[in-house]
Amino acid sequence: MSEGIRRVALVAHDNKKLDLIDWVTRNRDLLAACELLTTGTTGKLVTERTGLDVERLQSGPLGGDQQIGARISQGQVDLLIFFWDPLEPMSHDPDIKALLRIATLWNIPIACNESSADFIVSSPCFQQYQRREPDFSAYRNRAVVSPSA
Repeated sequence: MSEGIRRVALVAHDNKKLDLIDWVTRNRDLLAACELLTTGTTGKLVTERTGLDVERLQSGPLGGDQQIGARISQGQVDLLIFFWDPLEPMSHDPDIKALLRIATLWNIPIACNESSADFIVSSPCFQQYQRREPDFSAYRNRAVVSPSA
């Protein structure tokens, strides 16, 4: 794909991993044309069940969510598909919130469930879309008060 969604991050909480695997299986042909980035356990299951090639990072609780967030801030992710479980508190909830925050900050489309993922991949924007990258120049060039010596 020359334009559009090329790099997709896949993440799923334990209670949603099978839902994500089913979704990936249904969309295998479309996703095969993308670079897939996953957290550890999710990536292992995606590869085993679908045969798709993925780049596996750490498991979410071991820093994988933060690694994906770093890739987003480096411009290396075009879409975040994160099937999260709103009924189950997670030990790494602050990491999850940080991942969703950084994806929103960098204007990355986020699918948090099967319906939103279906809407994104069935949209013409999936094939041809130029995401508007936020301009943080005002923030980067702001005056910073130095502490007095």
